[in-house]
Parts: sequence; structure tokens; C-alpha cells
Amino acid sequence: MKKSVQRFREIVKVLAYYGFGYLVDSKKNRAKRFPQNLRRAFEELGPTFIKIGQILSTRPDIISDAYIKELSKLQDDVPAESYDTIETIFNSEFHKTVEETFEKFNKKPLACASIAQVHEAILKDGTKVIVKIQRPNIEEKMKLDLSILYKLASLTKARFTDFIINPTEALDEISMSTKMELDFNTEAKNIEHFKELNKDVSYVTCPYIFKELSTKHILTMEKIDGFKIDNIKKLAAENYDLNDLGKKLALTYFKQVFQDGFFHGDPHPGNILLRDKQICFIDFGLMGNLSKNLKNALNDMILSVAYYDIDKIISVIMAVGIRHGYVDRNQLYEDIDYIFSSYLSASLENIKISQFLQEVFDCAKRNNISLPKDLIILVRSCVILEGVIAKISPDISILDVAIPFVKSQNNDSILKNFNVNEALLNSYLFLKNSSKLPSKIIELSNGLMRGRAKIQFNIKNIDEPISEINKMVNRVVLALIISSMIISSSLILHSNIGPKMYGMSIIGITGYGIAAILGFWLLISIIRSKKL
Repeated sequence: MKKSVQRFREIVKVLAYYGFGYLVDSKKNRAKRFPQNLRRAFEELGPTFIKIGQILSTRPDIISDAYIKELSKLQDDVPAESYDTIETIFNSEFHKTVEETFEKFNKKPLACASIAQVHEAILKDGTKVIVKIQRPNIEEKMKLDLSILYKLASLTKARFTDFIINPTEALDEISMSTKMELDFNTEAKNIEHFKELNKDVSYVTCPYIFKELSTKHILTMEKIDGFKIDNIKKLAAENYDLNDLGKKLALTYFKQVFQDGFFHGDPHPGNILLRDKQICFIDFGLMGNLSKNLKNALNDMILSVAYYDIDKIISVIMAVGIRHGYVDRNQLYEDIDYIFSSYLSASLENIKISQFLQEVFDCAKRNNISLPKDLIILVRSCVILEGVIAKISPDISILDVAIPFVKSQNNDSILKNFNVNEALLNSYLFLKNSSKLPSKIIELSNGLMRGRAKIQFNIKNIDEPISEINKMVNRVVLALIISSMIISSSLILHSNIGPKMYGMSIIGITGYGIAAILGFWLLISIIRSKKL
């Protein structure tokens, strides 16, 4: 409890210093609230907030572009844990010493991150490995910080809409992501699943996992002795065909997306190495996982781009999206049509698939439809991948590779999934129902002739316009009443009838007073509704 209170005060103090004090006190000035200030605050608050910022930078559906750009600059700059601490963690996990397990273990870490640090080592049989060891008590620290952030989100009266759409939703996503990253068994399973899906692809590989030396807190894997895929000098020195390499990278990624439905969520050059003419993917902490329906929907969306089929895209969006209110299908059609029109003027070579998908998703968002998280991760991944391919082979268009690939996959799936018995059953049902069609047409025509046919209209979202009309009518009626009171009070004062005060009719003065009050009230209500 004491630690929680101290940490709470520290977080509030740092946020307030960088201009985010309004998150706790809505009276605080927001003038200093810039994206770079949030990045600086996260850097000062330490490893947990750095990791939170890195996770948020991958979610354009949660924060705005300005914050994504700034939080993407966050780098892990965390002091290394002492070797004694690392050795203690290893002993507690495997009940044996580092010396007993490895022929050689580099005490100096290869890399230090907020959650873990990485060491190079050599097994007793001479195999070079990478040992990823989780920092002590990092899980408890992250849980403490997240619980404080949940508390801040529940206490604040400020609006998050400028940079966080929904604070609780954002924290839920962060909590889930950190929970997965803190369990190295998840990453090990991702690597094994990826290896199994790509076992028949000769030019793609990933590290081998040593299960006997891997737990929730320690991950031991094969060391990939390669170089970054965008190292142009090295590629030239080893006589790589850059055009062929770019196509292979695009093809393997589209296989992951459109065929496997399991794709690398962070394909930047540091996570794609080349070794012996093979493309080696590493770091499987962030992976996209598409359900069968999502995968089919994405295939349909790419095909609709090739055939300029707007109705198909709308059907896909409506099928996979989550509605958050009334969806005007006509408006959605016009928005998609506008996007298509802007792309029609460009050739396929100049179309960026990531940009197109992002615009479609933004369009869906404007029309009260949110799309699944894995599709958002896919857009970001495509942006990164396009940048890598553009550096390797600028002449390749990802869309030129994607469309033929998806077409071939769809043709294959049609033949593979063709079921003779199912086709015969559907044909029988079609013929059976078609035989009833003439009688149904006669029933409809008889109903029309005898006046018994009815057409039912269902007008959606009509309550709000009716409410506005009611308000307008009420104001008109009130204005007429006020006018009548002014006229009648003027006549009474002119006639000077009834009880008097200082020689003036009390009834006439009272009428003027009531009319003035009602008039001011009507004027204020009009100004508030911005209808003046």
C-alpha cells in the first residue's frame, strides 16, 4: 500500500510537470500538452511506461497520429541487471548454475530492454544461442503501474478524446499486451507455430527454440548469425538479386496474412535477417492472428480493389466490423466511392496497399464502425514492410504482388473446398424453391388487385429529427405567447385599468415582467443550441 501511494504521487507529479496535470485535475491548464511532452514523461517514469508507450505507438485506433509518431521514438534505455541477479534468476528457474548449463556465457548483455535483457551463450555441444532473461519483479512493477493508471482513469473528469479515444479500453489493451509479453511461453509457441506453417518455404526460417532451457521468464533460442535485410552494401557484396529478394519478402508476408492468417506484427529491418540466402524472422512478441472469417474478408477486400467493386468492400466492412450506432449505408457508399475515385486516377504501380487499407478503415470509423484489432496491426505492419521493400527494390509495388497471390489462393480454395454432395443438395433446394415461384407471383398479383398488399417502411434514427422539430415548434409557440403578453400588457397600460401602483396598472407591469423573463429564457436557449 505504501509503495502504491508513493508511486501514485510520483506518476501524478511527473504528468503534472509535463503538462498533463489536467488528467487528475480538470482545472489545470492544458497549454503544455504536446505529444513530445508525453514521450518525455514516459521516459522519466521508467521501464513500465516506456513499454506502455511502445505498445500505444502500434495502435492508431487508440491514439492520434501525432502521438503515434512521437511515442514511436521511445527506445529502451534501461541499465543492465547485474550478472549475480541474472545468475540467481537462472538458478531459481532451472535449479542448476549457468556454468553447469553453458560452455560459455557472456556476462555482458547483448541488449537491454524494459522487460528483459539478452545474453549470448554457447551450449555444451557448441551451439550458439541467445538467452532472453526477464528482469526481476518486473511483472509486479508493471501490474502496480497499470493499477494506478486504471485508478487515474476512473478518477479523472478530463476528456481524453484528443489523444486517447477510450482510456479504459486503451488500458485493457495495454494490460493484455503486457501480460502476453511477460509470458515467454507465448513467444516460444509463436515461433514454433510460425516454423510449422513455413516448413515448406525454403527461403524462410526462424530461430529454433530449446524447450528444456525455456520457461515463462527465460527463453533460449538459436542465434541467427546474419545481417539486416536492408543492409544494401552487404547485399551487394554477397551478390543478392534485390528484385528477387523484394518479391520473396512480399510473397512470404502475404502467405502469412492471406493463407496462414498468422503474421509477424513488427517486420522492421531489425527483425528480418538474412542468412545463407534465407529470410530469417526474429522477435515474435507481437503477432497478428486472423480468424478464418477475417482472413476471407481480407481476401475479398483485396480482390474488390482489383475489380473496383465498392459493394463488396461495404459488405466486408459491415460483416467484420462492430457497429457503435446508426450506420448510413448510403453515406458509407459515397465515402468508399470517393476513396476509389482518388485511386482510379493512379496506376496499380503507384497504389500503396497500407495507405488504401488505412483510408478504408478510417472511413469505417467515421461511419460508426470499428474494425478488429488484428486488422489495425496488419495496416501498421504493411506500412513497415512497404518501407523495407521500397529500400531494397523501389520498383516493386506490393499491390502488384498481393493481387495475383490472392487471386491464385481464391482459385485454389474454390477447387479445394468444392464438395459434390453439398453442391447437389444446394441444387435440389434451389429447384424445389423455384417450383413454388409461379404460385407466389400469382398470390402477389391477386393481393395487389384486391388491395390487400401492404408495403412496410422502417425509418431508422427518426427520433432525433422529431425531437428537434418539437423544440422548434415549442419555441415558436413560446414566442407567440411572449408577443401576445407584450401586446396585451401594452393595451392594459394604455387603458390604465385594474389595481395601480404609482399611477400605473400592476397587471400591465406584471405582464411586461413575465414577458421579459420568458424572452430572456428563450434567447438563452437559442444561443445554447447554437441556432442563433
